[in-house]
Amino acid sequence: MAFHSGFVCILGRPNAGKSTLLNALVGQKVAIVSPKPQTTRNRILGIIQVPKEKGSSGGQVVLIDTPGVHKPDSSLGRKMMAEVREGLEGCNLLLLIADVTQRFGTGDQFVLDMARRSGTPVFLLLNKIDLLKQKDRLLPMIEGYRKLHDFKEVLPLSARKRQGLDLLLQKVIDSLPEGPHYFAEDQVTDQPMRFMVGEAIREQVLMETSEEVPYATTVIVEAFEESTKLTRIAATIYCERDGQKRILVGKQGQMLKKIGTAARMQIERMVGTRVYLELFVKVSPDWRESQSFVEELDWRRQLEHLTGWEKA
Repeated sequence: MAFHSGFVCILGRPNAGKSTLLNALVGQKVAIVSPKPQTTRNRILGIIQVPKEKGSSGGQVVLIDTPGVHKPDSSLGRKMMAEVREGLEGCNLLLLIADVTQRFGTGDQFVLDMARRSGTPVFLLLNKIDLLKQKDRLLPMIEGYRKLHDFKEVLPLSARKRQGLDLLLQKVIDSLPEGPHYFAEDQVTDQPMRFMVGEAIREQVLMETSEEVPYATTVIVEAFEESTKLTRIAATIYCERDGQKRILVGKQGQMLKKIGTAARMQIERMVGTRVYLELFVKVSPDWRESQSFVEELDWRRQLEHLTGWEKA
């Protein structure tokens, strides 16, 4: 049997479960997850190695997680939608993921139209079936979707509970062309550790704050130095208002300490050493509207400015 490989883009509305699906299929956390919409801001690659088995020579699936499709209202939003469009380019298959607990609306139609215009074969994934109280709603839902587009597959699943993922992966491999290993067999993502560290910090900000604060914040890792026993990291959390900074720092610095402690524990699991993490909070007024600031958040752009050891 021939080796199959290719690029598979995950597309959907905010909070449909794209990053949860990516992590579940890869088998480890490569994308941050939170209950808040628009958590993912960049394209994130997750690489799945499908082992050789009897009757199969295996394969490699390169998953592309994209930001939730939404109507952009800022430079950040426009950058996120550009990430979606770039994720669609050159992929072999689209996984259009929909939340079965939500009614089909104009936003869903917009996502479906994007998938249709791409001209790429589409799997429809009806996610969160574990949360569907009325199971008899599922069949009419499938029939309704089938009237909207000629999907290659329609698969109910639960990314959070890992229900239906084995079948999904097998069908994805069967749909991909014969091809090479695009990435090394032990590689699970293309993200540098420096970026993943920044995302781990931002995830804790998302989890610990509410209202406008999570959306008005971003994280830039200013220094990242690894040794065999200790990793030293300095990172800045940017927000847009002094009031947001006060919330992030908290009374006597307690909120910043809470965010830092939780992030440090997660980062230690990622890097495999003890971590010394220094966090700062700075105000950059209306940074989401600044195209130059938003562009500098792209880790691919950040790498251009770093020297050898910093590119970890």
